[in-house]
Amino acid sequence: MLAAVICVAALLPVGCRQAAFVPVPSPNPWADDYRAISAMEHYRSWGTYNVHDPSCRKLGEYYYMYSTDAIFAENRREAREKGVPLGFIQVRRSKDLVDWEFCGWAFPEIPREAIDWVRGKTGGQGATNIWAPYILPYGEVYRLYYCVSAFGRKTSYIGLAEASSPEGPWVQKGCVVKTDDSTPMNAIDPSIVTDSQTGRVWMHYGSFFDGLYCVELNPETGLTEVEGDLGHLTARRDHYHTDNQEAPEIIFHPGLSRYYLFTSYDPLMTTYNVRVGRSERAEGPFTDFSGTDLRDAVSHVPLLTAPYRFQGHPGWAGVAHCSVFTDNEGHYYMAHQARLAPDCHQMVLHLRQLFFTPDGWPVVSPERYAGTPSRKFSQRDLAGEWEIIRLQVPGCGTALVAGQITRAPGEAATFSESHSLTLNADGTLSDGGLWRFDAGKQLLALQLKDGAVENLIVFAGHDWEKEADTVLFTGLDGKGCSVWGKRVK
Repeated sequence: MLAAVICVAALLPVGCRQAAFVPVPSPNPWADDYRAISAMEHYRSWGTYNVHDPSCRKLGEYYYMYSTDAIFAENRREAREKGVPLGFIQVRRSKDLVDWEFCGWAFPEIPREAIDWVRGKTGGQGATNIWAPYILPYGEVYRLYYCVSAFGRKTSYIGLAEASSPEGPWVQKGCVVKTDDSTPMNAIDPSIVTDSQTGRVWMHYGSFFDGLYCVELNPETGLTEVEGDLGHLTARRDHYHTDNQEAPEIIFHPGLSRYYLFTSYDPLMTTYNVRVGRSERAEGPFTDFSGTDLRDAVSHVPLLTAPYRFQGHPGWAGVAHCSVFTDNEGHYYMAHQARLAPDCHQMVLHLRQLFFTPDGWPVVSPERYAGTPSRKFSQRDLAGEWEIIRLQVPGCGTALVAGQITRAPGEAATFSESHSLTLNADGTLSDGGLWRFDAGKQLLALQLKDGAVENLIVFAGHDWEKEADTVLFTGLDGKGCSVWGKRVK
């Protein structure tokens, strides 16, 4: 009995040591394909479904998520006939980031001022739904920013509503920024940060056309500090006149004293992907992995997400427009839409753990968060069969309008594919390379045939394709592209 109590690996023979970790079967929290419950009367079952352009934050005991009112198999006539309260800005909440309750819609209608602005500038076109909300607590109230626009136009409107509860009711407070064909920028996709030193508040916004912009807000009103101010340029990409860049998300990391600006590239239904830059100032300038200013018209990295496919699954496209948030205890997460291949029409919430590399760049889990308990791993735990994905910068040759696909989306989807790799117990790899593991820092290094990858962050997570809890890793290669791995045997 005493021997059983003091059975510690450092003191006892190998036979008494804890067995090396192997993947543990565990069912997925939900199915990826939701066509069976996509009809209007099933809307209360859309916990992780029909999620598009999410904004998430922990507010009290719940995480609240607000998103664009985009619905697979939407049928407004059917909704009216069945008494479904179809409205604008979807609202969800969760206590554990796994099980999500669909709460309904924030607004009963599109605010009249936004409709008048957009349709008055477009000959009556556009303003048919609300896009890209952003939630922000301020004092005793909650601020919900939102966008109304016309597809393919710069005629857009960012508005603000306030409520005393995250679930409303919401009171309209007016226009923050509005644009039209005479302005270089486009007033959609707001994200807001407060300068940790000065207390000044900055809103990052914009999409396609001329790039992303940043404007100062008045903290007391939530509107612009200077009426009519449209702000300054913060980010552009290569071929920005024809290729899409949108959805800025700005956060501050107090431990690293850096502001991180996440952006999305490419068409939202297929090759959508997330990039990131950083700065010591909330309003920029921001630089990328190579130290290049994000305002320069080049292809910026790090590349954090891109369409991908692990073995045994049709794959995920459209993996961008992200929200980055914390659990208020120092753990970071990224939420974004993802579209189930091959048709890429079903929109499923992807919520991933987010980490920071030793040199201060954010990286995300290769798999969705499923509540898997955290744990430390040993080198023996890592020996086994793995699937590895090295994300590639996606290409798209499809004809576009405003940077978005104008024909069947499946025709343009490209995927970064996984490949098998065995980490042998003697420190060699099945492809002839080498590997080593720093158990103290939980960092893995791989000497692969196509180059070494250092400082891969190792952690516990869920394998959605094989329905098992397992070991995962994430990190960046020397080109600033994400490298993902999961142990499968």
